[in-house]
Formats: sequence, C-alpha cells, structure tokens
Amino acid sequence: MSNYKNIESALVHGGIYGDKHTGAVNVPIYQTSTYQQEGLGQNKGWEYSRTGNPTRAALEALIAELEHGEAGFAFASGMAAITAVLSLFKSGDSVIISSNVYGGTFRVLDKIFSNFDIGYSIEDTTDIASLDKKITPQVRAILVESPANPLLTVTDIAAVAGIAKKHGIISIVDNTFMTPYIQRPIELGADIVIHSATKYLGGHSDLIAGLVVVNSGKLAEKLAFIQNATGSVLSPFDSFLLIRGIKTLGVRMDRHVENAEKTAAYLEKHKGVKKVYYPGLPDAQGYHVNKNQARNGGAMISFELHENYDISKFFSSLKLIALAESLGGVESLVCHPASMTHASIPKETRQKVGITDSLIRLSAGIENIGDLIFDIEQAISKSEVQL
Repeated sequence: MSNYKNIESALVHGGIYGDKHTGAVNVPIYQTSTYQQEGLGQNKGWEYSRTGNPTRAALEALIAELEHGEAGFAFASGMAAITAVLSLFKSGDSVIISSNVYGGTFRVLDKIFSNFDIGYSIEDTTDIASLDKKITPQVRAILVESPANPLLTVTDIAAVAGIAKKHGIISIVDNTFMTPYIQRPIELGADIVIHSATKYLGGHSDLIAGLVVVNSGKLAEKLAFIQNATGSVLSPFDSFLLIRGIKTLGVRMDRHVENAEKTAAYLEKHKGVKKVYYPGLPDAQGYHVNKNQARNGGAMISFELHENYDISKFFSSLKLIALAESLGGVESLVCHPASMTHASIPKETRQKVGITDSLIRLSAGIENIGDLIFDIEQAISKSEVQL
C-alpha cells in the first residue's frame, strides 16, 4: 500500500507497485490458471486463478486503496460486480434502488433476483425524510447512484449511509460516473462501492470489468466467498490493462470534466436545448449536495432538445461524437437512454422518473473542446424541423 496523501500519486504508485522479483515497474501479467505446489498443503500463496491471481490481486489492492476501503474485488464486468453484491442477500430480503439507475441494475433485480424472492422498490433517494420511512423489516440495503444514470440526479450519500446505519442495513453506492478521483463514498459512510470499471477507470473502451470495494472485514470475507464460489473473476490481462488505465485517471478526468463543464454551459444557452442535466451547473438539482461530497460535477451530461428538433437526425448528423453504448472512454460518446442503456426499464416507469424519449446522454471525451462544440452545434442545426 502506498499510503500517499494525494490521490494523483496513489493512482500511479498505489496497491501492489511493480514486481519485487525483477524490479519491473509494472505488475506482470500472470497468465496462468494454476500454480505448482511444493507439497500437500504447501504453496506460495497461490493455488488456482479463480481463487486468486497476482495481477488481479494488485488491481484489487489498488482500488481498495483509492476508495479508502478494507478490500477490493475485481469481476468480469460491472454487472458481474453488481450481481456479486446482490448475492449477499437471501430470499425474503428487499433492496431499495434510486428512481433512476442503470437499466442493467434494474433488469438483474427485476428478471433474475426476483426468481429467488429478493425484491426491490424504486424510491426517490434524494428525499431523505421520505426514504427513512420506506425502510421495512424486509429492506436489507439501499443502492444508489450519485449522480444517477441518466438524469444525473444527486443523492446525499452521507445521509443515505446514516439511514442505513440507523436501521442496521447496508448502503451501496455505484460510483461509476465519478470514480474515486472525484468522489469517495466510503469516506461518506457507505458500506460498499461498485464500479463499472469498463468506463472511466479503464478509460480507453478496450476492456470490460467491474470492481467492488467494501468497508469491513466481515463484508470482505462474504464477498470473497461469493467471488470464488460464483467465479466471475477478471482475467489477468484485463486486470493489467485496468491498472494501466487507472494510472492516467487523474489527468484524463481533469480533461473530461473541463470539456463537460464547457459543453454544459454551451448547451444551457442554446436556443434548441430544452433542458440540461449536469450537477456542475449552479442551478442544477443537487448542486450544493454534490459540491459537498464530490470534487466537481463529473463528465456526464444529459439534455433534451425542443420539440421542433428531430433527435434521430441529431444522432445521424454527428461527425466526431460516436453514437454508442457505454461511456467514460477518451472519445466522446452519445446515446439515447430510452432505447439503449435503459430500454429494459418499462416505458411507464421511464416516463415517470423523467427518462423521456427525447433524452440524450453525452459522455464528454478528451478531444479539443472547440471540435466537440462545433460537432454538437452542426448536428443540432441539421436536426431542426422547419415548420
């Protein structure tokens, strides 16, 4: 553990740094499924790579250090990480989720865990007083995203963690949008932090991974058993790629956020834009809460065009920004949540929480800001319907 005071240094030197056997500054890729043992019950700390692998262990130590948690766990995808966390619960338990969360989180609860009699309820986690009253004996956890996907809704993480502790239940925060560089939920009292590391932590749209950090030895023991028993672990090569991606997280996020702030300010003033969702804008929902718990507003923006604009034409007119699933890569990406990332959520539910058919989600990349704004400008202009 590096124990560096500043996260910029921990990103580069944290976790298990280098290789003590050779002096290599990068952790090697231990591309092996098994390990030769010296005798019965005698090994060098490694037995089988589903149970443990040195490259994966270095990544797990790194994310635990960055999130200031007790232990970290690396999985084959963000959904595998969420599935492992939800596997902590048993038949009859229920989980509260935020009113707008990633569609995959909703889907796995609604279509998979419901088969095991693990329930869920969708609540407005920004209303702390109301949330406190929603805790029944069946509720065993509160799972929030802040800012949430895709409306960038901000939840007071410390307040939610306080409610969870009051009722003896678990608080879980999906920190994918912010990363530990911008926000550290465990410092705010959360029990478990989840990342789709496919996104900003990897940062280059070249891997699929999920990470979990827990705040206690008890939770670490339980999750380690689930990880080994269910087996959806991250490969050594992808663990290596993810460590490499994390090393540049600080400089990338600085540029991502700079571009997002300028783009959000531009969109807010555009005549064709009906509404902008970005927690870094002073008049945004949860601006002050976010300012207290995060370094800045992050790099995700959602917005709606006015009714006299054709969003299909907007998407097809983009030249630099790609229409694609995912987010957090160095390239700017745009998507249509209603038909892409959140299509698994019933339309009635989407409409109720504000995920309209006209909503556009933008992941601001690290390109030149002038080029980004020019691309958005010309696409909006081409999408205007002449009445």
